[in-house]
Amino acid sequence: MEDKMASEIKNSNHIKGFLQDTEIIDLSVPISPNFFEMPAVKQKVIDHKQGADILGRSLIHEQQGIKKIIAWIKYRLGKGIDHRNFPDEKGLSLMTYTLTTHTGTHMDAPYHYSDIDHNGQPAKTITDIPLNWCLNKGVLIDVSNGNEDEPVSCNEIIDYLNRHHSQLHPNNIVLIHTKKKQDQDIGNQQYFFKYRGMTRESVQFLVEQGIKIIGIDSFSFDPPFKKMIRAYLRTKDKNVLWPAHFYGREREYCQLERLCNLEKLKAYKNFMVSCFPIKLMNADAAWCRVVAIINKQEGN
Repeated sequence: MEDKMASEIKNSNHIKGFLQDTEIIDLSVPISPNFFEMPAVKQKVIDHKQGADILGRSLIHEQQGIKKIIAWIKYRLGKGIDHRNFPDEKGLSLMTYTLTTHTGTHMDAPYHYSDIDHNGQPAKTITDIPLNWCLNKGVLIDVSNGNEDEPVSCNEIIDYLNRHHSQLHPNNIVLIHTKKKQDQDIGNQQYFFKYRGMTRESVQFLVEQGIKIIGIDSFSFDPPFKKMIRAYLRTKDKNVLWPAHFYGREREYCQLERLCNLEKLKAYKNFMVSCFPIKLMNADAAWCRVVAIINKQEGN
């Protein structure tokens, strides 16, 4: 018994010590029905009083046949259970959100780019993504001093890596900080129409280094929709339409879109990124609570 207690105390102290040396930075944007979204987020709220009434009626649904009818009649006559029978006349709340798989901070699976991969096989959906892709060393690439009217180029990325003596290793999770004060636009219409995005060549360079997951602090990986559509109407060149996304048809990779707080990572050289997607079966994307995990003793 004493050995067990000593072991538990030791483990508790170990966890406490680890947490004291660890900082977690939230890289995920909030989702709110009050934010501008395309399409809009809808929220239905069942408050605690309504929740109590629903819980009180649950006994009715367990009955069958005539017993169910009798139970319902009793309830209507005030002989059942409702909020008045609950402590503080409150039960449990319930909320329903209506939103797309691409709302808020999310991971795009290869299926989002095409139903088949470059080998002609079914493309990975979100539940096919290997979990070991989703927890790895993070690498921040800060190109926020670049031209805000142009997508992030391959030369910008290579220049940043060279200037900071940074090396990419397979399965690193790369985070692209594209624009200063980008986070200020979250929830506003501006966020959806003014951002940089990436070029096809910049994505290709990263994927060819063995990178499986690339994140960005903007609405999309490609330039604003209006820019691409206008370019196509002017040139009739199909390659100007969603080039960063469609590169995923040639080489498999996942996108993390709509990150935030990347500015805070500039103070650290070493950090881990956790970006496990919600397990939506066979989905093209899923929401993620993306965080950076920083151990302050690792030379940051």
